[in-house]
Amino acid sequence: MSEAQIINGTGLRARSSRLAQSSPFQRLVIGLILINAVTLGLETSDRVMGAIGGFLHIVDMVLLLVFTAELALRIFAFRGGFFRDPWSIFDFAVIVIAWMPASGALSVLRALRVLRVLRLISIVPSLRNVVEAMLAALPGMGSIMLLMGLVFYVSAVMATKLFGAEMEEQFGTLGASLFTLFQLMTLDDWANIVKPATEAQPLALLFFMPFIIISTFVVLNLFIGVIVESIQSLRDEKPGAEKPDIAAVLAEVRALRAEVAALKR
Repeated sequence: MSEAQIINGTGLRARSSRLAQSSPFQRLVIGLILINAVTLGLETSDRVMGAIGGFLHIVDMVLLLVFTAELALRIFAFRGGFFRDPWSIFDFAVIVIAWMPASGALSVLRALRVLRVLRLISIVPSLRNVVEAMLAALPGMGSIMLLMGLVFYVSAVMATKLFGAEMEEQFGTLGASLFTLFQLMTLDDWANIVKPATEAQPLALLFFMPFIIISTFVVLNLFIGVIVESIQSLRDEKPGAEKPDIAAVLAEVRALRAEVAALKR
């Protein structure tokens, strides 16, 4: 049975699915996730934990029980269809991690409770669209990453040969040059890297300026362009997916008007 058939039915599963997908219920879940985000942030403060730590633990447990009940409701409503939805599987994994014991060797899982906040991505459609667009853009981003890798490798070899003797810490080895060039790409303290190089070799700007322009203002903007194009493509696809439904509604309206006209005769 499809999800649409379940929602349009009259049984307990149909009522459960309508409840799980209703706007008030979704807004309630979003509100609870935001409250949980606040409580998880407060738990990082020793002073707050010393004052109301017990209360925060109780709130956290209550919210976890509510999220588990909400997940169980969706599993009951959609059965196998629930596990065919990648976002539902993500929600399921987040809740399972939250229930795992956070002591002993598994104490690191306690920090993973904050993943519950990421459920906002699966609930808020606009956030979900952005993530789906980024995933759809991964093939196109692969070519750009290859281009960036080639630029970095060639530039690192050149920088090691040109500046390795004067700036051994930054460009003494190929690995150090790669790290320094990455720092230049992010424009992190770039002046303190370029200035000593230009003092040692006045023509060093002929190397650094093209690299910064290509890596920072060209290649990184290509990443942004691919993601924006992917988001636009998803937006363009959605109206097209709705056309068959609109056509069916128009056909039913025409048929109803024909029947009304026949009754008037």
